[in-house]
Amino acid sequence: MKKILILLFILFIIHLKAQERALTNTTNSSFAVLQSTDIDDVKWTKGFWAERFAVCRDSMVTNMLRLYKDPDISHSFRNFEIAAGLADGTHKGPPFHDGDFFKLFEAMAMVYAVDKNPETDREMDEIIDVIARSQRSDGYIHTPVVIEEKNSGNKTEFMDRMNFETYNMGHLMTAACIHYRATGKKSLLDVAVKATDFLYGFYKNASPELARNAICPSHYMGVVEMYRTTRDPRYLELAKSLIDIRGMVADGTDHNQDRVPFRKQTEAVGHAVRANYLYAGVADVFAETGDDSLFTALDLIWHDVIEKKMYITGACGALYDGVSPDGITYDQPYIQQVHQAYGRPYQLPNITAHNESCANIGNLLWNWRMFLITGDARFTDMMEVVMYNSLLSAVSLDGKRHFYTNPLCVNHDLPYTLRWSKEREEYISYCNCCPPNTIRTVAEISNYFYTISDKGLWINFYGGNSLRTNLKDGSPIELTMETDYPWDGKAKISIEKVPGSEFSLFMRIPGWCKHAHILLNNKKLDTDINPGKYLELKRKWSNGDILELVMEMQPTLIESHPLVEETRNQAALKYGPVVYCLESPDIPSDIRIFDIVIPADIMLTKKLTTIDHTEMLAFEGEASVVQNASWDKTLYRELSVTSPKPLKIKLIPYLAWGNRGRSEMTVWIPVSR
Repeated sequence: MKKILILLFILFIIHLKAQERALTNTTNSSFAVLQSTDIDDVKWTKGFWAERFAVCRDSMVTNMLRLYKDPDISHSFRNFEIAAGLADGTHKGPPFHDGDFFKLFEAMAMVYAVDKNPETDREMDEIIDVIARSQRSDGYIHTPVVIEEKNSGNKTEFMDRMNFETYNMGHLMTAACIHYRATGKKSLLDVAVKATDFLYGFYKNASPELARNAICPSHYMGVVEMYRTTRDPRYLELAKSLIDIRGMVADGTDHNQDRVPFRKQTEAVGHAVRANYLYAGVADVFAETGDDSLFTALDLIWHDVIEKKMYITGACGALYDGVSPDGITYDQPYIQQVHQAYGRPYQLPNITAHNESCANIGNLLWNWRMFLITGDARFTDMMEVVMYNSLLSAVSLDGKRHFYTNPLCVNHDLPYTLRWSKEREEYISYCNCCPPNTIRTVAEISNYFYTISDKGLWINFYGGNSLRTNLKDGSPIELTMETDYPWDGKAKISIEKVPGSEFSLFMRIPGWCKHAHILLNNKKLDTDINPGKYLELKRKWSNGDILELVMEMQPTLIESHPLVEETRNQAALKYGPVVYCLESPDIPSDIRIFDIVIPADIMLTKKLTTIDHTEMLAFEGEASVVQNASWDKTLYRELSVTSPKPLKIKLIPYLAWGNRGRSEMTVWIPVSR
């Protein structure tokens, strides 16, 4: 009897452990083949992501929190204080300011999960107390409306779809789940439960017009994560109904992805942030329901994005402004405006590329969920493109300045001003939604590195770290990874603790990797290795086993589909997952980036370089420069026959551009064959 009780206790502990799992908790999701590790199972040791996390912890989070708590700069936190009755005043800032703060709070919780700093825990408790006081007794929480109600007595919830109520609540839900998993405290989760209960009741009782009055659906992901955390079946019911409601909108738009019922959609349209958040949320609903009609639409849209509408950096949303997508096409009765949006197939301008940082992060969130559902490496390949390029280009190397947009070319001669700055800003006063999103994503990267299935452990990405986790049956596994990736293709995995039974290790072979081999205890394994696939190694592992993946890395010139007219007859450089660019500080001051042509067979040599105290790999080679007469007041002229002159150039990672002062930059460079 005693042995049975001990066994039951062990199973109970394993069950509790399973309930804590990770950023996206698919432990009990019937239609997800993978689950991620606990949020504190991976610790960075050294290398690329260890450095980025340290900057995130020590600079990004602390600097943005300082700005958000300074009412002379931002009302993001002051709005909560006013709504809570702790300060006087009116709401200031955009209506999605609450969501901005919730995203930053999520980053704080994730950092705490890793380093367990008691000062962070104390500060989070103080913040939660203010947030909780700002919530109405019925569970509604949205500072613009709560403050207006306190000041004038007018109730205006859900009267304006541009008020971002559900968007803000969605980020509250996600932050609350992460805080609960990081600390075990329910203080913010209780606030989120009340808010989710409010939404459930609202959508049950509201008129059809009010029920459809929501944009930028972060709450799809949030509501599903609340279901996973609390197991309240009403929340899954709500998530499913949210998708159905979208299909009933009488005057929907492509801009908001609700003109066509979701299950009938086949292409990515409209505002790219709203689109990618929608796709990520629908993927979450599929993981819980197995509704094949949802996955069919998601897969068609995914192919449309990857094959026709995504930038080489993983960025999404080519257009600042436009029409959807051809004005009156598709029997639309009038032309619909779109902004910050997906364009037509192959419409990928570089100088005017919008590529909002939030849209690029949405692309990562969507592919992550598609991967958990399928275990297909095509999704982790896409995640890696975002992680090393359009995610990190959004923040300066010191973690203090941010981009809203992420163009692939910057030129200072344009005779017009684009809406967003060409230089990173410490605080983007008009719309600061992207910086906290970038910060929480960098803080959470470790959660994407490993996943678990019934068969064993999946290794999705490569970076210096230590892992302490459990397999699906509760068996502990411990390992460390040593690598200089992405600057070097070797990854050494030291297995320190494994169960006595047989299980599989799955190693992702990136799609860019054409040649690789595996060593086990210094002996080369005879196994087929295919790029863009997971390699399964099934055996009875032993403590002390050393596994080495050696991926051949070469600088590679990439060309685009000829229908991408902005990059026809041009090439971009990639090294592994990293996209490179040419930046004006690396060429003579009397030469412009548009004067440079690279040969198709350019010989490139590696060169370690340091930008703003950050070491990285650059490439040097010989290009040509053709300096023509001035184009001032000239649109067309006879083709120049000026002889090209040789020029030494240096290409740096795209993620590092803009860290040496005001500069010009291009990813795509004309190529001579």
